[in-house]
Amino acid sequence: SSVSATPLCLSEFFSCSAVCFYFWLYVITSVYMSGVCLCSQEDSPQLHHQHTSPRERRAIRDNIYKNKRCRMETCFDFARCQSGFRVYIYPPQRGDEISETYQKILSSIEESRFHTKDPSRACLFILAVDTLDRDQLSAQFVQNVRSRIQSLPTWNDGRNHLIFNLYSGTWPDYTEDLGFEVGQAMLAKASADVVNFRTNFDISIPLFSKDHPLKGGGMGYLTLNDAPPSRKYLLVFKGKRYLTGIGSETRNALYHIHNGEDIILLTTCKHGKDWEKHKDSRCDRDNEEYSKFDYQELLHNSSFCLVPRGRRLGSFRFLEALQAACIPVILSNGWELPFSEVIDWRKAAIIGDERLLLQVPSITRSVGRDRILALRQQTQFLWDAYFSSVAKIVLTTLEIIQDRVDSHVSRSRFLWNSLPGGLYAIPQYSTDPAQFPFYYAILGKSPSQQFTAVIHTVTPLQSQISPVVKLIIAVAKSKFCAQIVVLWNCDKPLPPRNKWPSTSVPLTVIEGQTKTMSSRFFPHDVILSDAVLSLDEDSVLSTNEVDFAFIVWQSFPERIVGYPARSHYWDSSRSRWGYTSKWTNDYSMVLTGAAFYHRYYHYLFTHHVPASLLTMVDRMANCEDILMNFLVSAVTKQPPIKVTQKKQYKETMMTQGSKASRWADPDHFAQRQTCMNAFSHWLGFMPLVHSQMRLDPVLFRDQVSILRKKYRDIERL
Repeated sequence: SSVSATPLCLSEFFSCSAVCFYFWLYVITSVYMSGVCLCSQEDSPQLHHQHTSPRERRAIRDNIYKNKRCRMETCFDFARCQSGFRVYIYPPQRGDEISETYQKILSSIEESRFHTKDPSRACLFILAVDTLDRDQLSAQFVQNVRSRIQSLPTWNDGRNHLIFNLYSGTWPDYTEDLGFEVGQAMLAKASADVVNFRTNFDISIPLFSKDHPLKGGGMGYLTLNDAPPSRKYLLVFKGKRYLTGIGSETRNALYHIHNGEDIILLTTCKHGKDWEKHKDSRCDRDNEEYSKFDYQELLHNSSFCLVPRGRRLGSFRFLEALQAACIPVILSNGWELPFSEVIDWRKAAIIGDERLLLQVPSITRSVGRDRILALRQQTQFLWDAYFSSVAKIVLTTLEIIQDRVDSHVSRSRFLWNSLPGGLYAIPQYSTDPAQFPFYYAILGKSPSQQFTAVIHTVTPLQSQISPVVKLIIAVAKSKFCAQIVVLWNCDKPLPPRNKWPSTSVPLTVIEGQTKTMSSRFFPHDVILSDAVLSLDEDSVLSTNEVDFAFIVWQSFPERIVGYPARSHYWDSSRSRWGYTSKWTNDYSMVLTGAAFYHRYYHYLFTHHVPASLLTMVDRMANCEDILMNFLVSAVTKQPPIKVTQKKQYKETMMTQGSKASRWADPDHFAQRQTCMNAFSHWLGFMPLVHSQMRLDPVLFRDQVSILRKKYRDIERL
């Protein structure tokens, strides 16, 4: 029995004081009622198999993990990564059967910025053989994996290879046997056991279903009006009750803490072909109670969700709880939690002990409202940042490995565990959180007090009255302007220096080597200020307009702040996104022809956006401004900010300069429609957010003397 696992001399027991007596009585009673073995953390419940001897289990484990001591420094060839972190996928061989889920993983890698088709440039190799389901009883089990892998010319005992696995072992023991030798390959594995997990080498991934979306994924369910944070139920669970075998101990004891009021823990015996052969006296009552409650209703109306182990250490309920903003209470001793190398799960979950099941109600009741709200908010961040799609799970895995390879520029845990997350904080830009705009508020930091104007020029410099000359003069007069950079993307030769106007701030002209539209957002080293004022050459802005927009941007440094606004809408007749330039109170984009944003977005645009989209923008010579809006809104989950311009302001880009024909061309507008849908397909969702907020200058409408107004010419007709 379970009690026998707790040796206690009776003479010692009865010689205890009254306090000691009742303490041991509580412990023994708890263990007996919960049916959970008092075993050490090293004696993970997964190893308590009833059908194999300890020697057999040890032999299986040693065979699987012949290279159990593998670490990056001993089993990984860093020399392969000298040309950068590139990932190669082996071409599929005839007869390879690839599941829908594994195809999602491969597609995520192929569409990532890491993918290469050249194995000689690869730092990491991915198998074309489907290794996700290694349960021999499963229809997805692939035969002859060992011979297929070992025949690969660059296998090299698995060195610099990454193997994905969701299910290992089979009934009744559910060992971690994959049916082939892993060798020196890294494992990205669900239900990873701490006993066999090779720290800082393997990666624990979550168990996700075949229906988990490739991209995008569902939004979290935490709404802004969830205050107070407590919900109808305190703790819920609904799932299978294993009558025998691995995983049965905890689930068979849940009825002890189920109270039918605020703690709803439901189990059913109805699973498996021969469940009735093993049914006990509680099955009929449990099955009846089980059918009274809807799982989704419980999930979305409880503060805490119990996540006990199943046959394996992980379960689908883990991700379901995260999405539902239901704080996971994890009872799965020995489970290496997903991405534990970088994620601090104490900020989003309660990690319990299977042996102390009866303490769970008191633990959850002791969590204060402030703590509940903080935990639930973190579940939503983690879900959206790393778990809402297969692509995010795969990219998080690859980014963790890249951090190991480039350890001198790896992300800190702060970057991984703070909005917007590690996937949007590229450490090659900086490892200092204070250099990223979205951490200013957390760190109590303010952006620099000056900006760099970057003017994109595609037409020849005709004379001193050219629009670009007037623009340079107006911008240079701003007291916040540190320098002006002209990007010469014109096909004509670069004019001599004396053709440019003299200014009180440094003027740098950079001739674009590729002369592409995407090059306007290249992170040039000459740009040193936090703020970038992006300008088209024919933008018409006064010095006051520049100053006011910059002051607004300083309060919102993570967003785009500027003048020309556009909007998107859903065209139900065509089942696609539409683009509109109509002047309304509603907008979702601020075009980069006259806008401020943080210089980090130049780096993110250049290094995060897939090369295929940049090629598309350059081929069309269009849409780079829309793509930047998509990127920033995807990072911030917020709309841009429109500021007020002069009343007589007209979008001169539509009526003057070399762009006249482009803006009047209906094909140009059609291209922008196409871009909207291509960009949303890349992300898997529409990131743009509608807004009606417009910021006006201080005293803009006050009836005061014109001389007291700070930005007088903005109001002038």
